[in-house]
Amino acid sequence: MPNLDQYLDQQREQFENELYELLRIPSISTDSQHGEDVRRAAGWLVDHLSNLGLTTELIENGGHPIIYAESAPVAGAPTVLVYGHYDVQPPDPLDQWLTPPFEPTVRDGNVYARGATDDKGQMLTHVKSAQAWLQTEGKLPVRLKFLIEGEEEVGSDSLYRLLDQSPEKLECDVVVVSDTSQFGPGQPAITYGLKGIAYFELRLKGPKQELHSGTFGGAVTNPANTLARMIAALTDENGRVQIPGFYDDVIPLSDQERSQFAELAFDEAAFMQQIGVDGVSGEQGYSTLERRWARPTCDVNGIWGGYQGEGGKTVLPAEAGAKFSFRLVPNQDTKKIAESLRQMLTGLCPPGIKMELIDMHSCPGVLVPLDSPYVAAASQAIERGFGRQPVFIREGGSIPIVTAFSEKLGVDTLLLGWGLDDDNTHGPNEKFCLADFHRGIKASAYLWEELSKIGQ
Repeated sequence: MPNLDQYLDQQREQFENELYELLRIPSISTDSQHGEDVRRAAGWLVDHLSNLGLTTELIENGGHPIIYAESAPVAGAPTVLVYGHYDVQPPDPLDQWLTPPFEPTVRDGNVYARGATDDKGQMLTHVKSAQAWLQTEGKLPVRLKFLIEGEEEVGSDSLYRLLDQSPEKLECDVVVVSDTSQFGPGQPAITYGLKGIAYFELRLKGPKQELHSGTFGGAVTNPANTLARMIAALTDENGRVQIPGFYDDVIPLSDQERSQFAELAFDEAAFMQQIGVDGVSGEQGYSTLERRWARPTCDVNGIWGGYQGEGGKTVLPAEAGAKFSFRLVPNQDTKKIAESLRQMLTGLCPPGIKMELIDMHSCPGVLVPLDSPYVAAASQAIERGFGRQPVFIREGGSIPIVTAFSEKLGVDTLLLGWGLDDDNTHGPNEKFCLADFHRGIKASAYLWEELSKIGQ
């Protein structure tokens, strides 16, 4: 593909400048004061995709706009839905940024700006690869459908409505998402598994008001004491979740997967240093990577109750509560777990305490078969773009929209992340490696060619 490669090399500076244009727009979806900025970013993408010759529309669906663009069908070749988002997180705390968050700054080969890696930079690689094909060949080897939303950081309500209202519009053979990370610098990866999540809030109410702990302690049930016992009961000393039936539907890791994880160049000492701890723990019998990626977990996300001010105050709290979540592996049933949890906690709740368990949100885990022809095509494309074979990894986080694509469209998603896990996503000094930006464009361009061979 000499014409394509030459074009990509010639356009490097222009591609970077256009990335910086998009990064300068403070499209913060959660902040109503930036509503016009969000629309400006949407307009920038509409103009960009329209200028490529794609049929493009701005979809108003009750919230921030969705951009949809499509190329012409290609006989005998798959249809690929490319998903991304143009909205970004708030940049706070501003005083921790070395340079302003919406003034893209290049340092040591990285561009620093809010949205650089999440997800403007990664999303734009696919737009630029489509541009390269159209400018050099006049057509794409597959049909592309771009679906770029402005509410990923606030729940994707408009997109979920669109999936319910017009699934036929988004019909495809496979979805491509670049909003994750490589395994490490210079080591690209394909993420083939995501954990699901089940998130709860537990509220305990005791006496009608705070009481003197000396006068009433030992006679009145203490909500904070009760909360501590109930939360402690969720896991045992070996890191195993104690909810009845919790592991019933867990698919064990295969010997092949465990072997692949063990062969990865993972430095546990460096991992501990990176996050500032002097040891790791978790479910016995599993490695750190296995625990993070492929075993279900339980974590308290917040806890409160009683006096929190300076000094001491001898009170028996009237209320206590906690937020906690379970990261679930594919095949676990969120509804079964929620009901079993409720029964367990109800049985642990003593007289004198009123318990409220709030099921806040959930989504199941996702697993893409490693023998999928789409995975094989992606592997070939990434090796051509990055000069190195990708490794296959799972991810401990959850991406609910991927579950929705599976349920509503009946297709698998290729998670092809060009970022790095130290890109400071959602934090100060977010960055994206410019070399990976260009490698991602090249890998994406090769991906359309590799996917076009499926079914031929």
